[in-house]
Amino acid sequence: MTNPNSGRLSAVQAHFVAILPRIELHAKIYFRDVKCPHRKEDYIQETRALSWKYFLRAIQRGKNPLTFVSRIATYAARHARSGRRLCGQERARETMSPLAQQRKGFTVKALPVSTTQPHEQCYANPHGQRLIDALEERLRDNSLTAVPEQVCFRLDFPAWLNTLGDRDRRMVEDLMQDEQTLDVANKYGVSPSRVSQLRREFMCRWTRFCGEEQDDRPFA
Repeated sequence: MTNPNSGRLSAVQAHFVAILPRIELHAKIYFRDVKCPHRKEDYIQETRALSWKYFLRAIQRGKNPLTFVSRIATYAARHARSGRRLCGQERARETMSPLAQQRKGFTVKALPVSTTQPHEQCYANPHGQRLIDALEERLRDNSLTAVPEQVCFRLDFPAWLNTLGDRDRRMVEDLMQDEQTLDVANKYGVSPSRVSQLRREFMCRWTRFCGEEQDDRPFA
């Protein structure tokens, strides 16, 4: 087996091209559970790119990457699934991001029916009009909070925050920004389970502040 360390860039590229089929096969097997063909192809292409990066890194460190091709392919595929990209980490807070959907446990799908569809597609189904009515009802803006409730919240919430200690107040503000439990735990030097416990405590304290008593009995 020829060591790619001794050649020029063209020789290094030739060695990588020679092992590329093994990397692609590994990626196809690793991502066989991905149903969307476009997402699967993105994962495979990103695995190829990351494998090239790790291949070059091994050479720069004086190692022969031809002796651990499977390990390179495994690391590349694993990192591609976790959102790591050749040009940076995928943003985990974007709705269309597969990483965000994986972490938050939700999916993004097309609406089942739309009034922008052709007339035949909307009304060929005997239940088409009912589907359109249901869709329009769901899209209707009915989430606007009443003005008196908005005013009460803007007055009461800052007052409630002032009843907390400095650390608890900052933790509440971080949790309101949708920070990950693990990130908050690391920031304040506590365990993730403690953060979850404090989140429940904050909710109970806010409820009591508003004059509402919580009944913890499951069947009251």
